[in-house]
Amino acid sequence: MLPEPLIRLVEELQRLPGIGPKGAQRLAFHILKTPREDADRLADAVRHVKERVTYCSVCNNITDTDPCAFCSSDARDRHIICVVEEPQNVSAIEKTREFKGMYHVLMGALSPLQGIGPDDLKIKSLLARVDRGGVEEVILATNPNVEGEATALYLAKLIKPLGVRVTRIAHGLPVGGDVEYADNVTLGRALDGRREM
Repeated sequence: MLPEPLIRLVEELQRLPGIGPKGAQRLAFHILKTPREDADRLADAVRHVKERVTYCSVCNNITDTDPCAFCSSDARDRHIICVVEEPQNVSAIEKTREFKGMYHVLMGALSPLQGIGPDDLKIKSLLARVDRGGVEEVILATNPNVEGEATALYLAKLIKPLGVRVTRIAHGLPVGGDVEYADNVTLGRALDGRREM
């Protein structure tokens, strides 16, 4: 029998993605054991992120200023927009230090089985950005799964008539991977995405 406040904490922690009942209970007991100052810092961090972090009015990336650092930077190439599904995808692409253009976050992918259609995503604002002019290329960097592929095909169909180059990120073998262990789809995409040496 646990005290009611601890039960409530376990229930709330369990609502987080990837946290099951045992993990939530372990975290709750850890929070209970830590000094009050540590628990207060955690509570303050959660409160501050909800109060101060929002979505950029231009690209939908997470930010504490509007527009975000990417959209307000003069150093970014405004002729290229990289379209991603979620804000965490922007961080992944930025870690490569290869892309210097702009971003557009869709806030998901098309998924009829989950009831997510075009109106549930930030597609209209993407089309408006492209339609305003100045954009020469849209890179579709949606996930290489069924929903991501469907979203990329749908967007390509909408954007190509606007006279903008539409490209898709390459898919294939990871660096350090072995050809013999690759599945047929991955190997096929690696062959399709080959480039001149």
